[in-house]
Amino acid sequence: MNNKYKIIFLSVFLIMFTISFWGIRTINIYSEFGSRGEEVKRIQRVLTNEGLYNYKIDGIYGLRTENAVINYQKKYNLKVDGKAGSQTLNKMGITFTSSVSNNELNLLSRAISGEARGESYEGQVAVGAVILNRVRHPSFPDTIAGVIYQPGAFSIVDDGQINYTPVKSAIKAAQDALNGYDPSWGAIYYYNPKKTSNRFMKSRPVIRVIGEHVFCN
Repeated sequence: MNNKYKIIFLSVFLIMFTISFWGIRTINIYSEFGSRGEEVKRIQRVLTNEGLYNYKIDGIYGLRTENAVINYQKKYNLKVDGKAGSQTLNKMGITFTSSVSNNELNLLSRAISGEARGESYEGQVAVGAVILNRVRHPSFPDTIAGVIYQPGAFSIVDDGQINYTPVKSAIKAAQDALNGYDPSWGAIYYYNPKKTSNRFMKSRPVIRVIGEHVFCN
């Protein structure tokens, strides 16, 4: 192997190692048991029209929705797993409701994982919702990356946790947050009272408490 090909090989190896180590990879987007939001409502409407789901369209992917999806997949000879993956969604005529890219979904997932991986699933979605609420708020940057990398906003950026591979629940939480599920009830701040002495944060009106996090405006 001459030097030219050695350099190419080494470059490819370093890129693949970086992707594997830091978890910067494509994330498959799909709804499954436990998911919530507008995409789930759209799935339920399709299933209702197919005569496979005769219950309230509530945007909650429970057992009834999962079983209806299984029957839909059997009806159209799709992979039967009860998950509304890309193949099933395409057959239903549903595209992912958010306009964010996979890279943005990945970033949001990593932020949720770093900030709330020890919290309940609801608490993880709430953290993602706060980030998205900031994107829509005039006092913050108008992109997911802008909000997350805003100087001093998140400690996980300073200590490098933002680069770690997200836990699976954080990926799902990011999708549900993008789908409109907001357990924070519109909050733009949150903090752990056991870990912060920030007077500004503690002076904010409290909306609700989920696990170790206080959500406020």
